[in-house]
Amino acid sequence: MASISQLHKQLINKERSAVEITQEYLNTIEKLEPQIKSYLHITKDLALNSAQKVDEKIARGEEIGTLEGIPIAVKDNMSTKGIPTTCGSKILEGFTPSYESTVTQKLHDQGAVILGKTNLDEFAMGSSTENSGYQVTANPWDTTRVPGGSSGGSAAAVAADECVVSLGSDTGGSIRQPASLCGVVGLKPTYGLVSRFGLVAYASSLDQIGPFAHTVEDAGILLRAIAGYDSKDSTSLKVEIPDYSKSFTTDLKGLKVGIIRETFGEGLDNVVAEAVNQGIKELEKLGAQVKEISCPRFRYGLPVYYIIAPSEASANLARYDAVKYGIRSKADNLMDMYTQTRAQGFGKEVKRRIMLGTYALSAGYYDAYYLKAQKVRTLIKQDFDNAFADVDVLISPTSPTTAFKAGEKTDDPLTMYLSDLMTIPVNLAGLPGMSIPCGFDGQNLPIGMQLIGNVLREDVLFKVGYAFQQATDWHTKSPNLG
Repeated sequence: MASISQLHKQLINKERSAVEITQEYLNTIEKLEPQIKSYLHITKDLALNSAQKVDEKIARGEEIGTLEGIPIAVKDNMSTKGIPTTCGSKILEGFTPSYESTVTQKLHDQGAVILGKTNLDEFAMGSSTENSGYQVTANPWDTTRVPGGSSGGSAAAVAADECVVSLGSDTGGSIRQPASLCGVVGLKPTYGLVSRFGLVAYASSLDQIGPFAHTVEDAGILLRAIAGYDSKDSTSLKVEIPDYSKSFTTDLKGLKVGIIRETFGEGLDNVVAEAVNQGIKELEKLGAQVKEISCPRFRYGLPVYYIIAPSEASANLARYDAVKYGIRSKADNLMDMYTQTRAQGFGKEVKRRIMLGTYALSAGYYDAYYLKAQKVRTLIKQDFDNAFADVDVLISPTSPTTAFKAGEKTDDPLTMYLSDLMTIPVNLAGLPGMSIPCGFDGQNLPIGMQLIGNVLREDVLFKVGYAFQQATDWHTKSPNLG
């Protein structure tokens, strides 16, 4: 596995060309995709053309940016001009956007090489990538198991070395949970730090785009490249983006770390708890001051999320009416066209969440469910505010378990929903959260530790994560894919 800085150095020293690097990753994709199935679309010609431009720039003696010539994968719910964008759904089969999302435009502008679009749970609804309308992605550490979701394709692509870094989206844990299950770094930034323009909406008040990488350093480089104010996104924050590289230090003296009491206990696998506790001890060795913190409303995150997110999804997915884009079922009248198209185009999980959301928003139930959920959301945010009055960063397990077998939870949606138990409250509060590898279980499956920061304090997450990775080698392990 190569880092962004290593590849950048090789390029400027002319040890390797951008085309050679790109072709190497394309060869890995060709070799591994039959078993991993990370990608829905591979953009070979675009990637090689982008790489060729970087090589021509180097040949002219011009300086290149940090991301120029670096192979990247993008989750298939971000609009890419001229490249299919399906959101993992049959209802958008064959759809090719006429415009570029802000994040992918920034990647193009900075000379990154986009290898393709990665698989996901349909419309980002799921925790295993089994809800894709096209294929089931495998976990590179054990191909009989899931990579997590909904950004399972992006996480698996990084873990299998089918790209250097990738982009995912996180609504309730969809970057951090698959990062944990695949043994890579995954970061959900502060809500509004990264533009959502061109990100196909699931739940607009929760969705956020973020990076996957092998190292915290690479995650910081990619975040800086995509973050920043965007007038096309009304929720975008007008803030200066710091140089995150200044956070890459190994001294944690004086840093206060809070362990969220409510995330340890019933429902958490013992092996996961042990690995995270060992990770916390490592932070203590690095000089961090550790104390237990209570966030009493943390446990209400799951029920609150499964009212708010489906409600927003119900509204957002109403646009798929077979009139403007996507597939269209033949019917005798307009109403039948709507219903038959949506029945055929949407998968089970999407239909389930649309129905849940529509019910929660319906007359007579809005106050009892949606309004009450929003009030509890405020209380969850207050718990975090109180915690950050005492500590600089919070810690919890990322996922209650390691990767589970494909098909194990598909018939029990409630059990599947519990996969995001630890990550959901972070989205509800709009905070940044990062999962970093901290161990393995007895079956050699990765375990992730979640770091949670205050609003716009990604720098603190990078500081803690970088120091941890310099002191440990969990992130250097690779799956044996032959």
